[in-house]
Amino acid sequence: MRPRYYWIALFCLLAGLVAAPQGDQVRTRVAEGFDQPVGKPDADGYYMSRGFASYHPGEDWNGLGGGNSDLGAPVYVIGNGYVTFARDARMGWGNVVLVRHTFMENGSLATVDSMYAHLDRILVREGQQLTRGQQVGTIGTNRGMYVAHLHFEIRKNLHIGINRSAFARDLTNYWRPGTFISSHRKLPGGGRSAMVVTNTYRIGDSIAPPPADSSAAKSAAGEKTAPVKIPAASPRNFRVNRFEDVGPY
Repeated sequence: MRPRYYWIALFCLLAGLVAAPQGDQVRTRVAEGFDQPVGKPDADGYYMSRGFASYHPGEDWNGLGGGNSDLGAPVYVIGNGYVTFARDARMGWGNVVLVRHTFMENGSLATVDSMYAHLDRILVREGQQLTRGQQVGTIGTNRGMYVAHLHFEIRKNLHIGINRSAFARDLTNYWRPGTFISSHRKLPGGGRSAMVVTNTYRIGDSIAPPPADSSAAKSAAGEKTAPVKIPAASPRNFRVNRFEDVGPY
């Protein structure tokens, strides 16, 4: 009988290892709901200039004043979460923040990533725990590449990171942000914590880590930082969706 129990125990152990998510894990606060990333909580003073499409798996948010009227305006995290990326991704992305959220869905824990791109300033650091509505940065132009706006995504697939070209830009990998938020405004489980997997995507060697004295690190520590000067873009050079040339990562 003992050999049988041995093999049963070994099978259960191997099954657990196979089922376990790849990457490290940290404890984070479960999201009690999600809000819009601008004009919190309902995007007051903003409009969606471009929605979800096969070539654009996210939403672009602009201030009602148009042009660069929203340059430097605050961007907020949509719900409780853990910062997995906060640095200049260069190329078509510019300054990017990625936050991982865990929440209750049909009685079980689910996880998504929210992405905030083209930021003027990053005001959080990697590894930081965030609470719903906390400011993560300010709206930017990616050094004048675009008219000021926020590019915002919600990912089901936790392996995407900055390497978006390696994954299908469809609803198997992404949520329509507006649909997700409208159906997840208030959720059970608020106030509890849970383990969430990290290090599930490759950042790439071409993206350098932020320096220790970066604006993100200083702002996260409560220190004052000088605003970044970014040239304004003219409307005729407004290229919202320029991701095909961002490289492999």
